[in-house]
Amino acid sequence: MTLATNRKANYEYNILQDFSAGIVLLGSEVKSIRGGNLSLQETFIYLKSGEVWIKNLRVPKYKWSHPSETHDENRDKKLLLTKKEIQRIGKELQNTGVTCIALSVYTLKNRIKVNIAIAKGKKNYDKRQSIKQKDIKRELQRNGY
Repeated sequence: MTLATNRKANYEYNILQDFSAGIVLLGSEVKSIRGGNLSLQETFIYLKSGEVWIKNLRVPKYKWSHPSETHDENRDKKLLLTKKEIQRIGKELQNTGVTCIALSVYTLKNRIKVNIAIAKGKKNYDKRQSIKQKDIKRELQRNGY
């Protein structure tokens, strides 16, 4: 079940490769995310001392949590990946114009996962081409083709 998606990702970036990662969360964060309170706006992934972290993943405080159990809404969260995946991401991020972004947050077997991708930014003419193809596809669906 998808909890949140980054709808601008496919418009802003060409997706080169994607990964599924676990995420380290606190109890109040898990309850807040399952309640639908999550924002993927302007999130990005970075490497720090051989670990992958996600920044700007905003998880608002859970309404019913105890004051001693509250969390910082914008804290950096650690992502759980295999060593090979971390090395592959690190190698790709060294290229110019390549970044790592969050595509979606979903649940799988009662666990919260993040779908991340290595992406390259699109130029303005590429964005216009994406809009044009989307409009053509929509027109064909309307006309029953």
